[in-house]
Formats: sequence, structure tokens, C-alpha cells
Amino acid sequence: MTPDRTIHQKLCELASNLWWTWQPEVTSIFREIDSELWTQLGHNPIQLLREYHSEKLEARARETVLHARIHGAYRRWQEYMQSDRTWGDTHAAVLGDRPAAYFSAEFGIHESLRVYSGGLGVLAGDHLKSASDLGIPLVAIGLFYQEGYFSQTINPSGWQEETYPDADPRDQPMEVALDTQGKPVIVSVQTRGETIYARVWKVNVGRIPLYMLDTNVPENSEITQRLTARLYGGDQKIRIRQELVLGVGGMKALIAMGIWPRVIHMNEGHSAFAPLEMIRRRMKQHGLNFDDALRETATMGVFTTHTPVAAGHDRFDNGLMDEHLGPLREELGLDHHGMMALGRVNPSDHNEPFCMTVLAFNCSRRANGVSNLHGVVSRKMWRCLWPWRKEEEVPIGHITNGVHVSTWLAPQMRFLYDRVLPLDWHVKSGEPEVWQGIDDITSGELWETHESLKNRLIGYARFRLSRQAERHKASDAQIARIQTMLDPETLLIGFARRFAPYKRADLILRDLDILAKIISDTDRPVQFLFAGKAHPADEPGKQILQRIHNIAHDKRFEGRVVFLEDYDINLARHLVQGVDVWLNNPRRPLEASGTSGQKVVLNGGLNLSISDGWWAEAYDGRNGFNIGNGLIHADQGTQDTLDGDDLLRVIRDEVIPLYYERDADGVPHEWIKRMKRSMKTLGWRFNADRMVMDYVSKTYIPASGSTSSALPFVP
Repeated sequence: MTPDRTIHQKLCELASNLWWTWQPEVTSIFREIDSELWTQLGHNPIQLLREYHSEKLEARARETVLHARIHGAYRRWQEYMQSDRTWGDTHAAVLGDRPAAYFSAEFGIHESLRVYSGGLGVLAGDHLKSASDLGIPLVAIGLFYQEGYFSQTINPSGWQEETYPDADPRDQPMEVALDTQGKPVIVSVQTRGETIYARVWKVNVGRIPLYMLDTNVPENSEITQRLTARLYGGDQKIRIRQELVLGVGGMKALIAMGIWPRVIHMNEGHSAFAPLEMIRRRMKQHGLNFDDALRETATMGVFTTHTPVAAGHDRFDNGLMDEHLGPLREELGLDHHGMMALGRVNPSDHNEPFCMTVLAFNCSRRANGVSNLHGVVSRKMWRCLWPWRKEEEVPIGHITNGVHVSTWLAPQMRFLYDRVLPLDWHVKSGEPEVWQGIDDITSGELWETHESLKNRLIGYARFRLSRQAERHKASDAQIARIQTMLDPETLLIGFARRFAPYKRADLILRDLDILAKIISDTDRPVQFLFAGKAHPADEPGKQILQRIHNIAHDKRFEGRVVFLEDYDINLARHLVQGVDVWLNNPRRPLEASGTSGQKVVLNGGLNLSISDGWWAEAYDGRNGFNIGNGLIHADQGTQDTLDGDDLLRVIRDEVIPLYYERDADGVPHEWIKRMKRSMKTLGWRFNADRMVMDYVSKTYIPASGSTSSALPFVP
């Protein structure tokens, strides 16, 4: 403890560790210092404290009576960081001396650190937060994208436009990572044409260090300095170079820092080059041939595949592979065809491109999909790699995704949880018995809390819509009209995610006449709130977005169909905490898992979803609403028609009647019963703590058990 520290010093220390991002009390302290500036700075406490030097902060803290809260938050953080009484200390001690290494191309931890695009990154961020809370020995490796993913604006014609704001590392909770000699880590990766250099930044996510590689260093050419500037930007050449830096460079960085991972966890195929660097070191240090080194390295490999969509698996041609992997291939003692065979379904087909997913399967002995259904789909999709096995025997299991409760649970809802759940429920939220107390929440207080969160969402949506209108130079009358949009008394259905065509954001628009009748019903109206981004290169996705934007400006739907620009973690937080119903209608079985609906569960919202991904194993008939019968028609157009018709039917015949069935006090008791059942039966199951515990017991511990993986390496 350091009681002599000023409150400015304490807040600076808190700001330097992203633990604060899942502590509502700490977040509220930063907000209360200066709420307007907090919003302007994108909820960045480092920039906020730069504006509030020690004397200015001291004066502000006296005005707002913040001293005791700051001291208390700092004390709780220190106790958290120093505690060894964790689940991991009991169940994952074998990883203590050499942690699991979690590789991911993106990490969605907070809106102020823009190194994520969507679900994959947010899942990775939740994985780190739960690993921290559970005390799992784990390190994370990613890339630092100075321009991040794009910011979205919609022009008057409804077309998405992208801009890339620049982020200064000095404005982030980042510090230079040091090697075993106390010097800044610089790693190099050799290609045919050049050596790519990368420095390494360290970001503390609670107890978990996240290391991010950055090619913006003077040792590189101007073009290569921009290699890690943008997430998922550029062509195939940029993609393979980024993945080479992530995998090979990331493994080199860990070893330079004296971190000898016992497990290599590849979160999607982007990082599948990492085991190749480990194989190279085994061959060099232990005198193994390639086949033996591959066999030994694969025992420590864990691979999580996230997509059943063929286009989601990176593939590179012969030329790109030789240009970028040629030097490493030669060190591995492989010829060109030997290297390509590692990433081919048919190793003898010299025309087949190199697939990163195939490489990841070949370099791991434990692989999983991210839901039960996705495991089934993955075994069918990749059975070609094990032609001698029956489909059900293909070695791909599943660990269903979950979400980090403290990140996504609204503070108002947490107040209810604290009252009815066990005292330490938040550290045992992955255990089913902890959630039984949900039944003890009274209907009135649950509905009141939900309504307050819905009002908060509507107020925030109006604020965002006003900013959009001002940018388009809207009239005062148009801006005033925005303040009447989205009625708190009207059923509110939310849809927010990536605008990929298979997610069918426009499914609800298939019959506009029926939709218009539903929306404009004077007794039981409905309103829809949309948000999401299409990938810059996804023209069909942009066209879907444009259609929704134009419908929102159609007089029949204006004010009842709303699109909010620039979807990010902050907007997601408001949406999942405030909607009545969360809509999810992908083409089954193309949604591997999905996690946005799981966040809604925690806050009392109900899911209305196709039986796909996580919902296929969640819906029990009384904890939400289901679209379709789970069967798949051979013709995609016919399937869309069937699902679109059933979606409108469920809204009209099930959702609306249940929502508007009220008692004399305006409380929808049957609806609330469904809310409680959803929270009680799904909150513990689709929970990142449960997910991480599953990874530890089912993959990390088994992967750490090989004798050879316990051997240390030297650089």
C-alpha cells in the first residue's frame, strides 16, 4: 500500500490498467470529474487526467466529494492485483511457471482502445477479463493498429463511408515491453524481400499482460511502417504480412521477454504461423527433425475456429507463401511443396492455396468450435482432413462462447443482483446455483429497472441521432423531431452486428406492408433500432445497410425504424442494456456462436433468434422467442422467405401480445417471468468465466501435460 500517493497519482495508476473498464464505480469517478470532457475524449481516462493536473483535480475532487471513492477504488485494485486466492490458483497452478499464450488478431476491451472490429475481438477481450478475474496464468499477443478499424458515417444517399482516425500510443494505457536485459523489445521477421521489424507494447488487462506488436518503427521502410496501421485493411499481401508478424513475431517477442508458453492458443487461424516458430526453435535447440518437432509442438497447440463461412478462412497462393515464408521454410528444412502441404486439404494438389485454418489444425491436438452446433458444422466442414474417420469422430469439439458479466451488466441491474444473489456471486458467476436467487427479484423492481435502462438507451440514441443530423446540416425542426423519436412506452427491438449478408439485417423488411401495419398499430406499436458496420470491401453488406437507412427515412417508418452510425463497444453497451428484444436472424448454420444476445440476457432483455449458434442450445420455449423450426431448405431464397414470414408471425402473434399484456399498474407479469427465466437459466451458461474454466480444464491443462512441452527454450 502507498497511502502517501496523491489522488492524481492513484487515478493515473488506475487508468494505466484496463481493470477499470469493468469496474462501474471507477468509471463513474472518471465521468464525474468532467462528464462533458469524458464524452469528448471517447472515455479515455489518460487524456482526461492530462487535462486535470494534480491541483485542478484536487479542487474538482473537493467539489464532488471524490476523495474517499478514489482511495477505495485504488485499495480494491491493489487487493485484486495482489490476491492469490483465485480459481486459477487452485485449478491452473500447473501453468504458473509457463503460462498459456493466447494469440488473436484483435482484442475488444474498451472503446478507447480501438484494436477491434467486432465479435471476435470483443470475445477475445472478454476472455482476457475472465482469465484475469479467475487468476489464470495467461499472456495475450496481438497487433497494435494505430488507425484501428474504421469510423463509420452514412452519407445522404445511405452509403457507408469510412475514415481512419489516428491513435497516439501516448494516449493509451501502453508501455514499452522490455526484454530479459531490461531493453525495449524489437523483433524481426525475415521475408524474401526484406526484414520486417516490430516493437512491442504492453497493456495490462487486470492481471493479464497483453503484448501488441507494432511495425511503425524507423528500421522499416515507409510502406512497412504502415503494415499494422489498420485492422482487416488492405490486400492479401498485407494480410499475410500482418499474420506473419502476429504469429512468428509474436512468438519471438514472448521468448525475448523470457516467457516460455506451455500452451499456444490460436484464436482463429490468423495466428497459425506461431507454432512454426516454435518448431524452428525445437529443431535448433533439441536437434529434432521437422516431423518430430511438429509432433511435439502440436501437443501444446489449442485452436479455436470461429467461422463456418468459407470466405472467413484466410488462403494464400504459392507466390505469397514463398515470398513471405520462404526463409522460415528453409530453416525448417522443407521444400516449397512441403510447406504448402501444411496448409492444404489435399497436400498433393499443387494448385490448392495455403489455408491458415488447415495449418492451425495441423499444428494443434485440441481444436474446438464455439457452440455445440458449430462443433457439428466444423466436423462436417473439415472431415476432409481426417478421411479415415467417421464425421462424428473428427477431433473438433466445442466450447460455447460466453460474455464477461461485469463488463456488460448495467450498474442498475447489478444493484438488483447484489441484493438477491450470494455475497460473492460475481466471482462465481459461472456456477448455476449462484443464479437461483433471480426468482427473488420482485416483478415491479425488475420492470422499473429495465424501464430506466430503456429510457437511458433512448436518450443516448437521440443524442447520437442529433449528432448525425447536425453533420448533415439538418434544420432546427428536423433536429427537434429527433427528440420525439423512440417512445419509451413502445416495444423496442434492437439489431446490431456486422452487416455481412448472411446475417440478414434486412430480413424484417421482406414484406414492408405487413411491417408497416405492425409498426403503426395505435394500440400495440413496435419500433426498431439498428446499428452495425459493413466491411469496407463488402458491397452487398453496404447495400443492405443502405436499404435499412432508406427505410428509416421513409415516411411510413420514420421515427419507428432508426439506424445509429459508428457501432462500437460504447453503443453496444447501451443497446444490450436497454432493448426489450434482441433480434438475431442469420442463415442457419452460418452463425458460429454470437455473443451479443448473451449480453442482453444479463440485463433482462429477451432474445428473438433463429435457432443457430448459442441460441440453438439455449432456447427452451420459455426464455425467449424462436424463429423457424431449425430445418434448412435446400434453396436459399426459399429459406429466406420462410424465415422472414415466421419472423413477422412471431413478432405479431407471440412477442407483441406478451409485451402489451399488463396489469392495472402497467406491469407485464408474463413477460417478466420470461425475463427471469432467461436470466436464471442462461446467465451462468453463456458466461465468460464458465467459458474460460472450460478452456482451462478441457484444453490448457491437457495441452500443458506433455513432457517435452515442459522443456524451456533459449533464444
